[in-house]
Amino acid sequence: MTLTIGVTGGIGAGKTTVARCFGEHDIAWMDADQAARDIVRPGEAALEEICTAFGHQMLDASGELNRRALRALVFDDAEARRQLEAITHPRIREHLVTFLETPKSSAYQLLVSPLLLETSQKALADRILVIDVPSEVQVARTTARDQTDEAQVKAIMAAQLSRQERLALADDVIDNQRDIHHLRRQVAALHQQYLTLAGASS
Repeated sequence: MTLTIGVTGGIGAGKTTVARCFGEHDIAWMDADQAARDIVRPGEAALEEICTAFGHQMLDASGELNRRALRALVFDDAEARRQLEAITHPRIREHLVTFLETPKSSAYQLLVSPLLLETSQKALADRILVIDVPSEVQVARTTARDQTDEAQVKAIMAAQLSRQERLALADDVIDNQRDIHHLRRQVAALHQQYLTLAGASS
């Protein structure tokens, strides 16, 4: 199978931005967050199960999942979070496996996931790339991006591995505190390293 680089980092670290930079080098990638959105579209079994478990107030006026309401519920309730994960995690993993096993022209591929190291998704990656920023940067970026209050962002962060735990498990690290030019230089260097690894494993 194609060499798979698992890309992870805390909320607000910039995982999608990094993936897009690799995409500029014609590298294929799949975002677990996108997979999570795909499996709860109207008509999908996971959405029905969520409504059964938590009530139809988890839907918005158009019949789609009210992500903000669900997020507020599960991060205040550990049992509810476990219920949600039991519904979604196996389906997300299946979605990701389908992508990873599909033949493609990309020299290697990226699996981008905020919970890569916290779930069985880790086993799908040959190498771990951690996108690293300080916790205060995570909070600032996420509150600005998602219009989410600081307490909820910190609750999300608490459900993920700590910065130190992620870094201890990393094969490679990108520092994403600076501008896009600095980021692209790091991606370009890793791209050359991954091309070498992909060639050696093929």
